[in-house]
Amino acid sequence: MTEVRITHIGGPTVLIEIGPWCLLTDPTFDPPGRRYAFALGTSSRKVRGPTVPARDLPPIDAVLLSHEHHADNLDDAGRALLPSASAIVTTVPGARRLGARAVGLAPWETHRLERPGYPTIEVTATPCRHGPPASRWLVGHVIGFALRWAGQRHGEFWISGDTVFYRGVREVADRLHVGTALLHLGGVRFPLTGPLRYTMTASDAIRICRLVRPHLAIPIHYDGWSHFQESQSAIERTFAAADLVIRDRIRWLPAGTPATVSA
Repeated sequence: MTEVRITHIGGPTVLIEIGPWCLLTDPTFDPPGRRYAFALGTSSRKVRGPTVPARDLPPIDAVLLSHEHHADNLDDAGRALLPSASAIVTTVPGARRLGARAVGLAPWETHRLERPGYPTIEVTATPCRHGPPASRWLVGHVIGFALRWAGQRHGEFWISGDTVFYRGVREVADRLHVGTALLHLGGVRFPLTGPLRYTMTASDAIRICRLVRPHLAIPIHYDGWSHFQESQSAIERTFAAADLVIRDRIRWLPAGTPATVSA
C-alpha cells in the first residue's frame, strides 16, 4: 500500500507527494483581484489567492498541466514556476506552445516519469471536453491524468481536468480502475454563453462516482474565480442528497493542509 500526501493549494492546484515524487497540478499562484480574459469575450475575476505561496513549495519533479491557455489553470505566477520543474506534461498543442521541455499527450497516450531511486510513475492522458459539443475550436484542448505506479492498492490516481460529463469521461470507467479521483467541479458558466456549461456540476460528480466507483473522490477547482456557479455549500447540499455509498466516497480536503490518503 502506498500513502499519498495531497495538499489542495486552491482552484485546480494540488501538490501530490507520492513517496519521493513531488507533482503539482495546474499551477495558479497569482493574488486575487485581477480579471483575466478567456475566449470569445468571456472573462473571470480571481477572488481567492493560493493557500500556499509558490516560494514555500518543495522542489517540483513534474507539473501536470491540463491546459495552459486559461489563466484559472495557469496564471502568471504559475507560468513563472514552470522553468523550475523537472518535467511538464500537458496537451499536444500546449507542449508546442510551451517549448521543448514540455511533453504533449493526446488522450490515452502515456508518459513515464523515471528517476534513479524513485518508483516509476506512468502518466496517462484522459479525455476532456471543456464545454458543449463542438466547442473545442473555442475552448481548446484539455486533458486529465491517470497516474499508475507499483504498489497501488485501490487503483489509478485520476485527475479529471476541466471537462463536462460526456462520452470521453465514460471511457474512464471502461479503461481504468480508479482508486482516488480529483474532480474538477464548479459548473462554470459565462453570461455571454447563457446556460452552456464548461465544467462538471455536483450532479455530474455523483454520476461519475456511480460509473467509475472510485475508492475516494475529492472535489477541487470549484471556487476562487467568479465564473464558478456552484459553491462548496451548493455542492455539499447535492452530495448530501445522494445515497450513502456515494456520500462515503467523497472527501473534502482542508485548504492548504496536507492530507494523507491510501492509494
